[in-house]
Amino acid sequence: MKNRNIRTVLYVLSSVVIIGGVFALGAYMGYARRPAIEKIASISHKEPQVETTADFDTFWRVWNLLNEKSLYAKKFSDQDRVWGATQGLADSLGDPYTVFFSPEENKLFNDEIHGSFGGIGAEIGIKDKVLTIISPLKDTPASKAGIKAGDKIIRIDKATTNEMTTDKAISLIRGAKGTPVSLVVLRPGEKNTREFTIIRDDIFIPTIETETKPGKIFVIKFYSFSENSAELFRTALNDFRELESDKLIIDMRGNPGGYLDSSIQIASWFIDAGKVIVTEDFGEKRKPQVFRSYGPRLFNENLKLVVLIDGGSASASEILAGALQEHNIATLVGEKTFGKGSVQELIPVTDTTSLKVTVARWLTPNGKSLSTEGLTPDVKVSITAKDVEQKRDTQMEKALEIVRGQN
Repeated sequence: MKNRNIRTVLYVLSSVVIIGGVFALGAYMGYARRPAIEKIASISHKEPQVETTADFDTFWRVWNLLNEKSLYAKKFSDQDRVWGATQGLADSLGDPYTVFFSPEENKLFNDEIHGSFGGIGAEIGIKDKVLTIISPLKDTPASKAGIKAGDKIIRIDKATTNEMTTDKAISLIRGAKGTPVSLVVLRPGEKNTREFTIIRDDIFIPTIETETKPGKIFVIKFYSFSENSAELFRTALNDFRELESDKLIIDMRGNPGGYLDSSIQIASWFIDAGKVIVTEDFGEKRKPQVFRSYGPRLFNENLKLVVLIDGGSASASEILAGALQEHNIATLVGEKTFGKGSVQELIPVTDTTSLKVTVARWLTPNGKSLSTEGLTPDVKVSITAKDVEQKRDTQMEKALEIVRGQN
């Protein structure tokens, strides 16, 4: 009887051990398989403030794997990774002009906006997902060095530009006056890259120059839409009216744009009051804002007007040229424009970070997206290497033919 009792006790004890072992194993397996975020020891603002059906478990699994496996894990803080992930979130929209600024980048961006700097005098943007020269400005280090509109920037000093944002590129190109910066570019139609070493300088952007060609043909060379460009343009138009001519050429080749208000004001002097100049399209976020001519129209239908454009014409210059073309006011001559017609807003995210996000796009009077399509000239004329060698401006020659009525 005594032995039976002992066997019973041993049986109960072994059962307890087995059950306890199974329970412990199950608890361990459950602990190991818990959501990846629960493996993070400490995290601030863990609960999301937005509703989403997205599964974040993959994100945290990768976070943990990087900590466990990566050779470089200790070189970057957890907060550095958060900044990188946030930029990746901005990049996921596929818009090169939507950018998250970490504290360091945010400070650099604000310093560039409000401070003084040296540069090379070239407008840059993203074209076909490649960092591209929109236009080298007249009489600047970039233009004197031989940089041309359409050049694709492959490297800035030692930094490759693959997936580089325009803001990052600008921060690398700008620097102290008198210091060099190296650009390696690939020119359209060429197989080999070119390298330019450019000395930074203070940049003064020209606005307008005028000249009168034989036959009382008035030419306005329009370089940028600055704060006072509308007033300068008005002065040029007064000179044109005093000439008592009906032949006008507006040369906006290499004009990277600028102030929207200036383009609306200038367009209003050519287009009947009330007609659409451009529409700011916000998608489904809010109703579009339509900008109309507020006149007065200064010229009648007898005006012979040609607008010269090329791959360096962007933004506000595309707004003006597109409105004049679609209202049958002007003939566009040259090459297809750059295609930069979007609006960005800079939004503070925290005290030290910010988000530059595209909030709208520009549409021509007929509803064409400038960002998507750019402008196609009515008369396409390209300037060849031979033309440059012979110092021939074939685009201007064609414009002169048209206003003279020879075409």
